Amino acid sequence: MFDGHTSLYEFIANPAKHSLSPLIHNTSFQALHINSVYLAAEIEPDHLEDVIRAMRANIITGINVSMPYKESIIPYLDELTPVAKQLKAVNTVINRDGHLVGDSTDGEGFLNALRDEGVTVTNQQVVVLGAGGAGRAIIEACATAGATVTVFKRSNATFDAIQHRLTSWSSRITVQSYENETEMNRRIAQADVVVNTTNVGMGADERLPLSSSAMRQLHHGQVVADVIYAPLETPFLRQAQAQGCQTTNGIGMLVHQAAGALTRWTGQRMPVSQVKQVVHQYLENETKTQIKE
Repeated sequence: MFDGHTSLYEFIANPAKHSLSPLIHNTSFQALHINSVYLAAEIEPDHLEDVIRAMRANIITGINVSMPYKESIIPYLDELTPVAKQLKAVNTVINRDGHLVGDSTDGEGFLNALRDEGVTVTNQQVVVLGAGGAGRAIIEACATAGATVTVFKRSNATFDAIQHRLTSWSSRITVQSYENETEMNRRIAQADVVVNTTNVGMGADERLPLSSSAMRQLHHGQVVADVIYAPLETPFLRQAQAQGCQTTNGIGMLVHQAAGALTRWTGQRMPVSQVKQVVHQYLENETKTQIKE
């Protein structure tokens, strides 16, 4: 039941209607008996400032931010956390009586998802495929947690700049060309954790993010993660599991990054296990519906 005391939270992106954030947060609000509602707002760039005004007027209590606004929202904010400042990206805005603080919970969300699986990256060899927004958050979090991180990125116009940026964060980070198959095979074979942060394997995409020779390097004792959660099992995870790897999809990171935002907004802990079950069931039902169609 909504009333005059109900707080409003929003997911800001374009597109936004696909987001599972309303399901995650509204499930949490109900379970925790928090008088709040969470909506997805698909806004155009010239309306971003209107969202900021609504926050400063305390009409909107907090927001999550996704593409294309993770960077462009920064000039409107009063403060950035150290992590958001380093990443130059924001996925959560905390409203402290009109003082707006930008933060990023993606990296910690990934680490907390691994912890649920009994995995830690401290003193481990981690290979990260891709260096986009999610990838950079994971790279930063793993290096800060004490992992040695090898990043594989496509050799394109942004390679040198991204390589310089990532390696400036920590001596624990190296960036290699995706096309260097010899080095990729060696690093994959030595890795404790391999994570795909690219969109290869999303939806109906049956491709793998690694070459056949690199895939053959995966073996028992390794953890293979994918940030993708639709499908629930990507071709990458399916083959890695067949080769004896422990695997985990993107649901854990999705829920845990949201949990980080919820705690920052309300001071309360999300019932993560319950929410993950709800999200998993929703995605399973969506898959069944698509098959019937």
